Amino acid sequence: MSPRLRVVSLNLASGRGPDGRSRTPADLTRSMAPLAGLDADVLCLQEVDAAQPRSGGADQPALVAAAVGAVDWRSAAAVRGTPGLVRDWVPAPAVLRGLQDAPAATPEYGIALLVRRPVASWHRLELGTGRGRLPLRATDPRTGRATWWFFPDEPRVAVAAVLEDGAVVAATHLSFAPVTAGRQLRAVRTWLAGLPSAAGPGAVRLLAGDLNLPGGLPARLTGGRSLVRGASFPAHGPRLQLDHVLSLGAPVAAQGQVLDLALGDHRAVLADVG
Repeated sequence: MSPRLRVVSLNLASGRGPDGRSRTPADLTRSMAPLAGLDADVLCLQEVDAAQPRSGGADQPALVAAAVGAVDWRSAAAVRGTPGLVRDWVPAPAVLRGLQDAPAATPEYGIALLVRRPVASWHRLELGTGRGRLPLRATDPRTGRATWWFFPDEPRVAVAAVLEDGAVVAATHLSFAPVTAGRQLRAVRTWLAGLPSAAGPGAVRLLAGDLNLPGGLPARLTGGRSLVRGASFPAHGPRLQLDHVLSLGAPVAAQGQVLDLALGDHRAVLADVG
């Protein structure tokens, strides 16, 4: 591979700003300057909308790809419909949508992987869901009364790009339930190790995303190495690290950092590899 591979991961939170409010597609495009300025070779996004009324119907993977100069990309919808206080979604088909495809025809929500290097192959992995439910006190949009909600987990997926130079980079967003997230993380590790690469056993294999597991736990569960260390959540005053870049293949030299981009509700993580 080339002397440097820069990987960035960001939970986009459907394009919401630090105040929690949704941005219009035009506002989101204007807010991309800090992200584009990072000059990432690979950008991993979580909580990405396409054709969602709440985000102005924007095709966010395509919008961000254009803003950062990606030469190729794939989005992996986890659900069709709109995640929210009232369940209004179904699991999405196990397909990848990309640069040459038409915009989403129905609302989608999931993850995306954007690249600025030639890609040899793309891959998707279904990670399923768990039985855990996330408690949250919020206003019922039907009655206007505050109440406790217990959210069922959403299906989770991973998407990977095998680059023509042999590096393999995967993105994911794991369950909020720690036991389920740990199971999903081990499944991604096994899958990632088996993806074919021109570099063979010496391939660099990286996993990035919002893993919903704190600190050094992802590295311990996978036997890998964490390339970024630092609190990333919540964005306005981070107290724990949920966002990671892990090395799961050949040993690499790397430098990492956590960045406040005023995008989403997490801080971005960046790793320079090689």
